[in-house]
Amino acid sequence: MTATDPAGTMAADEILEARRRRLGPSLSLSYRTPLHIVRGEGAYLYDADGQAYLDCVNNVAHVGHAHPRIVEAGIAQMRLLNTNTRYLHENVVRYAERLTALLADDLEICFFVNSGSEANELALRLALAASGRPDVATVDVAYHGNTQRLVEVSPYKFDGPGGAGRSEDVQVVPLPDPYRGVHRGSGRDVGAAYLADSWSVLDAAAAAGHPAGALIAEAIPSSAGQIVPPAGWLTGLFDLARRVGAVSIADEVQVGFGRVGVQVWAFEAAAARPDIVTMGKPIGNGHPLGAVVTTRAIADAFANGMEYFNTFGGNPVSAAIGLAVLDVIEEEGLRAHARDTGERLLAGLRELAARHEAIGDVRGLGLFIGVELVRDRETREPHPELARDLADLAAERGVLLSTDGTFRNVMKIKPPLVFSDADADRLIETIDTVLGELGG
Repeated sequence: MTATDPAGTMAADEILEARRRRLGPSLSLSYRTPLHIVRGEGAYLYDADGQAYLDCVNNVAHVGHAHPRIVEAGIAQMRLLNTNTRYLHENVVRYAERLTALLADDLEICFFVNSGSEANELALRLALAASGRPDVATVDVAYHGNTQRLVEVSPYKFDGPGGAGRSEDVQVVPLPDPYRGVHRGSGRDVGAAYLADSWSVLDAAAAAGHPAGALIAEAIPSSAGQIVPPAGWLTGLFDLARRVGAVSIADEVQVGFGRVGVQVWAFEAAAARPDIVTMGKPIGNGHPLGAVVTTRAIADAFANGMEYFNTFGGNPVSAAIGLAVLDVIEEEGLRAHARDTGERLLAGLRELAARHEAIGDVRGLGLFIGVELVRDRETREPHPELARDLADLAAERGVLLSTDGTFRNVMKIKPPLVFSDADADRLIETIDTVLGELGG
């Protein structure tokens, strides 16, 4: 495989067989017919035959696949130097200044890592150091990463296939699902009802001698199915965490950097105030990069004499790429673009819901959208088979979607932020056509 011949020399079936021989069997592939993707540009991916696919699910390529500014920033710095933070280099401090400028004044100390999982793992260590308590509170159906501890605090994994169930040092508060949850609707009264249930969990654990030391949550639960919580929920949840002496962690790995629209952070859109913020996926536009930002008091509590060192975290190349991503977001107006294109998509998808009985709910903020498919609108019985078929048939038409949620019946839409009005219209038309063919 070369720049002039991106397809390489192996056919798709040869690659598939080689994967089976040499890669772990727990890895998955998307779509009934796996795609042999060799190139990306903007909101599109291209296979070995040159077929273009509209990418509606890749929130990693945040400012577009292979964005030239990002590529050039990485190449330019790599030609000069790539090393670790035990040497002085201005890139990492410039990047730290830029990141903290996007947050509240008290969120002023940065740690750089290589992924969202690393960021969330470190956040839990910081919280433990600050609180002295190992117990962690999490939201039902949440997913926070692939380390052992993060699987233990991710109900999406520990309650899913192969999971070992909840461990005694993990507390699970209810998922605030306005469509399918115990309390339905998006008003503050619904948010208050979920908070009352959450307080019951936290208070009972504290009374039993297991007060939470950390509470980790996404402003818009992603793997749960792009859930937009009722008003006041996240702010109230973090307040409850402080009430029991826990450190509140906002996981922005999926939803940060302007995906929700004008606000940089999804927790900001919810008017919440975390003690720690974690970042990953879009932060490097495909380059392995992650970050944790916290208060000086928490960082000082972590500095107990043991050095924190991350071989690649904060290296000059990663910092250069991170800076370039921030530049592109601002210079290309991508936050406002996410708001406007997202509003267009939501309006179009809700219009489809008026004509397709299988669409039970359409929800989202900016370019982070979920479409929930059901067998029956009255009973809200999930329809995961229809969701899977919709994703497969849309891929055959050159539009890439994916499924998620508790029942895998939610179409998740989280494209690169360069997703255009024409792209939005094509996605809506494709869903309309395929659902019509499938009788949905």
